[in-house]
Amino acid sequence: MNVRRLIPTAVLAGAVALGATALTACSGAGAAGSKDGKLGVTASFYPLQFVAEQIGKEHVKVDGLTKPGVEPHDLEITPKQTAQLGEADVVLYLKNLQPAVDKAVAQSGVKNVVDAATLTTLEAHGAEPGHGEEGHAHQEGDEHAGEHAGGHEGHDHGGSGTDPHVWLDPVKYAEIAKGVGAALEKADPDHAADYKKNTDELVGKLGALDTEFKDGLKNTASRTFITTHSAFGYLAERYGLDQEGIAGVDPESEPSPARMKDLQAVAKKDNVTTVFFETLASDKTAKTLATDTGLKTDVLDPLEGITDTSQGTDYFEVMRSNLKNLQKALGAK
Repeated sequence: MNVRRLIPTAVLAGAVALGATALTACSGAGAAGSKDGKLGVTASFYPLQFVAEQIGKEHVKVDGLTKPGVEPHDLEITPKQTAQLGEADVVLYLKNLQPAVDKAVAQSGVKNVVDAATLTTLEAHGAEPGHGEEGHAHQEGDEHAGEHAGGHEGHDHGGSGTDPHVWLDPVKYAEIAKGVGAALEKADPDHAADYKKNTDELVGKLGALDTEFKDGLKNTASRTFITTHSAFGYLAERYGLDQEGIAGVDPESEPSPARMKDLQAVAKKDNVTTVFFETLASDKTAKTLATDTGLKTDVLDPLEGITDTSQGTDYFEVMRSNLKNLQKALGAK
């Protein structure tokens, strides 16, 4: 008679569960990291969540702190989210974009914390004329890029004085992707080869997107676009365009009458046809300016989050919609 067969199933299951608990306790990977044995990654908002998902694929479980439809700049974090953050294996965030996240990350005690701002070069875009730098670090051959590449309205998140919207430049986003890939390789060396392969694949796709933008915006009737949210300084700089922001950082703030008058003059001088608004904020200001100047309105998405109203289901689809809308507004030939 086989004695081993007499061990009750429940006892065996209990022993396995006990062993698994002990393993989790010893591994140092918190609850967020131990689900299905995957690497637990917490990303502060959509662009970093997307990169982690694209590079980690089946080896990671990615949680986003900013839920779809929430303006990332306004995010508040609950004590429960702060506790969950402390259980992640890897935390990805962009310092100075979301003050609540910066504070929670500092308190989390997580070992593998990646600040995307350190993976590329952040710049100050859009100081008022005479109060800072405008349009620098252009690629060679960008003869249009020198003027007001960031627009006039400032971005001062958390007092850093730099523009955080780097993901809207595919070249800079690729630099972030490489850094995130390296962080995942370090945190989970067993799957390093897969992370490397997936990173190369994503960087390749971003290179192709960069080429599409470059070719698609090479010849246009105008180089100037007006937007409610001054999020497109890096994109403008990369492709030699001139962003004019209506109201700076807060897409819902009311611009001054003087600013509206300035923009009417800019629209006339630079053959502007369209005022852009975004999906996560009100289009009231854009419509007011458009009505006063006889311009059209359209969407330019800063890709801070994907919702049912987004013009696409992921980063690449929405960026291609942005390109199409820019081409239409600028009169691409």
